[in-house]
Amino acid sequence: MKLTVHVKPNSKKVFFRKEEDGVLTIAVREPALEGKANEAVIESISKEMKIPKSKIRILSGEKNKKKIIEVDL
Repeated sequence: MKLTVHVKPNSKKVFFRKEEDGVLTIAVREPALEGKANEAVIESISKEMKIPKSKIRILSGEKNKKKIIEVDL
């Protein structure tokens, strides 16, 4: 399954929300430096969907706030 995700790094509030257009918005505390925010996004998806982190990978947007993420179910 592919997910379109909008990431908000350096956020004061941490949340996982599905928008009306189907895009997931994920806010994380970690900064967008050295992949820390990406790791936090994968961790967040893993916890929310109750699947191992090894089944989640970023297909595109590693250095962008808009990402396409693949989840192997």
